[in-house]
Amino acid sequence: MADPRGRSLRAFTGVGYDKQRGRGWQVAWFVTQRLLFAKWFLPARLRPPLLRMFGATIGQRVYIRHGVRVHWPWKLVAADDVWIGEGVWLLNLEPISIGHDVCISQEALLCTGSHDLRSPTFEFDNAPIDIEPEAWVGARAIVLRGVTVGRGSVVGAGAVVSRNVAPWQTLAGAPR
Repeated sequence: MADPRGRSLRAFTGVGYDKQRGRGWQVAWFVTQRLLFAKWFLPARLRPPLLRMFGATIGQRVYIRHGVRVHWPWKLVAADDVWIGEGVWLLNLEPISIGHDVCISQEALLCTGSHDLRSPTFEFDNAPIDIEPEAWVGARAIVLRGVTVGRGSVVGAGAVVSRNVAPWQTLAGAPR
């Protein structure tokens, strides 16, 4: 780990992070998300088409509750029969892939972003997240960068997951 006395956030460059869309597209998404997508009055059936308009790949019968935040829709893939609960945050600086028959419960956080602790300028250390088919991410669970949640696995409410979860495994609390 770097000596904290040597860290300079002022020198941060963000090297290697590709947003994949220009500033105008980013602003359009943020305005749409804040004023329409996340609001309670927008019918759930209209959220998948809105995400598709901004480049997401969204399957059939995807149910997205209000209050959901998606950082970059164009870095999101959700297969058929996915449920995304109220207040979920998909902080997808890198791609998030969600398999079929997956439930992501209320206020869960899937975070593909991080920083390199060894970098004196605290550069990004991002990696994608893959939620395999038939998995369940419980309420207020946190899935961190680079994690694959295996097929049929359950990440219990409030769990913090920083390493891959084997298929059909159940994790609860703060397992890793």
